[in-house]
Amino acid sequence: MRRAVLAGVTALMLAGCGTTTRKPQLEIFPDMDRQPKYKTLAESPFFQDGQASRPPVAGTVAVGQLRDDEGYRTGISGNMYVGRNPRPLDAALLARGRERFDVFCAPCHDRSGDGKGIVSTRTSWLAVNLHDERVAKMTDGEIYNVATYGRRTMHGYRFQISAEDRWAIVAYIRALQRSTQGTLEDVPSELRQGLR
Repeated sequence: MRRAVLAGVTALMLAGCGTTTRKPQLEIFPDMDRQPKYKTLAESPFFQDGQASRPPVAGTVAVGQLRDDEGYRTGISGNMYVGRNPRPLDAALLARGRERFDVFCAPCHDRSGDGKGIVSTRTSWLAVNLHDERVAKMTDGEIYNVATYGRRTMHGYRFQISAEDRWAIVAYIRALQRSTQGTLEDVPSELRQGLR
């Protein structure tokens, strides 16, 4: 008797799993399965031009299609690194570069750029000393490219730092290098008296 009841209940449950009706099933939670929308290139009485598709907003760039100035975005023009920073050098650029450098670069490279930041002191590897001759000989585009895509143990910052700020950081790195590699001849003669 129990087996017959169990078989009957099982048969009823299995019968409820499928249906041959063309009516939509009862939905308790529709989860936006059917929503009002316009199909691509369909007509629409809602807009004045009668088209459902809207023109892209001015300045819209398709994913992967930004090619306005590849040298500015990657630090590489053609097959060579960009020689000089394309942004005009001024106090505001250096101030922005210093602020971004202190946030993103100083933890590894230290604020002085000597590669002895707090992260480097707590790990088994040292960050590059930005005052090394090898780094000083790099073009601005190569430094920018390293900041963008990374190199060796350094990861790239292209998603965290905007292109404008990466160029500002490059300008600030050059100022840091200049501060340690300068000579007395670099100082104007009228200001040399106060240095001795």
